[in-house]
Amino acid sequence: MSTTVIERKSEFMRGVFAGVSIAIGYLPAALTFGLLAKSTGLSFVETVAMSLFVFAGAAQYMALNLIALGTGAIEIIFTTFIVNIRHLLMTASLSERVENDHPLIKACYSFGITDEVFAVTSTKEGTLKTSFIIGVATLAYSSWVINTGLGYIVGSALPETLQQSMAIALYAMFIALLIPSTKGQRKVLILAISAAFFNSTLSLFIPNGWSIILATLLASVGIEFITKGVEK
Repeated sequence: MSTTVIERKSEFMRGVFAGVSIAIGYLPAALTFGLLAKSTGLSFVETVAMSLFVFAGAAQYMALNLIALGTGAIEIIFTTFIVNIRHLLMTASLSERVENDHPLIKACYSFGITDEVFAVTSTKEGTLKTSFIIGVATLAYSSWVINTGLGYIVGSALPETLQQSMAIALYAMFIALLIPSTKGQRKVLILAISAAFFNSTLSLFIPNGWSIILATLLASVGIEFITKGVEK
């Protein structure tokens, strides 16, 4: 076995060990997603397929909300793009430090870059090895997909009335994620309130999916203009 292959295996295993904390952290979130997907009406295959091909927690939870509202596929895809646009910046940042490799290999590990994977890989000193990134992403991806399936199975075992009531937990979860972000962050609070206002108003005239998209864009652009105006 060549030295290069041994080094790659070694870096891959380092990545796997570095990704253990991510895998553990994904467990409750993925279980919850699987459970909520069941209550939303998705099949087991659809639920696991979403985690397999999307692999983005926030976007997947948002998709469940839009599906529950009866939103069309185009609106869901566009919203997912907006929610995940930060990944373009994260992968661009990593590309400056990672070793040169074939574009197809870069595309493969770029798919596995989540907020948590980026945090672990970006803080590693020196030049990033492709095998290390793949190791971290592989364990994180496996945890998310497997626990999504387990969450769905657990949800199937719950009483029918409890399954139906779990749809409320989706909104409760978004509120729980929002509240801590607003503490000491007036900008976030204003952004949330303005987005809610725009969505409530626009939903009277256009479909729910598009109202959410436009409300997000209007609130985001508006808060930036206001912030820059105050700073000047």
